[in-house]
Amino acid sequence: MGIDMLALFRDYMGTGMIVIWYLIALLYLWMKEKRRYMRILFIYMPVVLLVLYFNPLFAQLVYKVTGDEVYYRILWLLPITVVIAYTCVCITGCIAQVKPPQGSLFHAWRGLPADLAALCMAGALAVSGSLIYSSPLFSKAENLYHVPDSVVHICDAINVPGREVMAAFPLDLVPYVRQYSAFVCMPYGREMTVDRWNYHDPLCDALEQDPVDLEVLVPLAREAACHYCILPADRKLTGDPQAFGWTWFAEIDGYVIYRDSAVELWNPETQSFQ
Repeated sequence: MGIDMLALFRDYMGTGMIVIWYLIALLYLWMKEKRRYMRILFIYMPVVLLVLYFNPLFAQLVYKVTGDEVYYRILWLLPITVVIAYTCVCITGCIAQVKPPQGSLFHAWRGLPADLAALCMAGALAVSGSLIYSSPLFSKAENLYHVPDSVVHICDAINVPGREVMAAFPLDLVPYVRQYSAFVCMPYGREMTVDRWNYHDPLCDALEQDPVDLEVLVPLAREAACHYCILPADRKLTGDPQAFGWTWFAEIDGYVIYRDSAVELWNPETQSFQ
């Protein structure tokens, strides 16, 4: 499997209007900008970067190391916004330096042409894209942490002040736990959610089974020193949790938290085991 560089570039550029303004800005700076360091930063470097991006040999090298999913991120190095903004400022400055004829309307309002030019350029940029929040990839944040509320509530419930706890989470919550709390540790992480990385963890696999076989899950969780295991409330269990040393801790936002009494949990505040 190779990388479709052109398709990635087209998807990255959206409607394409910003690219047009960017190319116009590059052409303007090529003709007008005389300072060498500015030409290197705003003209030569982006051109070299684009040549590398569309180089098949370079693309295959990057693909072998990182895969095709992240290849488009090379385009993040293009100073598109900076170049367009700098060019607009240069054009506005040039217009502002033009002296209107005596007696003309613009002579009394010398800053008006530059202001109108800046307003037109800002308007052109504003209508060149699409509303990013209309994308199906975006959803309204549930809280200030930009993680699901269930993660916040579960982490707060199992938190023990002054120490870390180990908990096994379902895969749908795993990417968000570390974004919210540094004190809730997990025996596996985000690597389990990326298929192409081909990571497998027996504990994760056992937790994701439906129904969950406690005879398999409990020893694996205990081996990983998990104080808690979090399971979807609608997930069926094979076996009695209490018979395996698990106690029901809480049910929060559609998830059931089980506490493994066989894994000691020292509470520094109470100076006792929980």
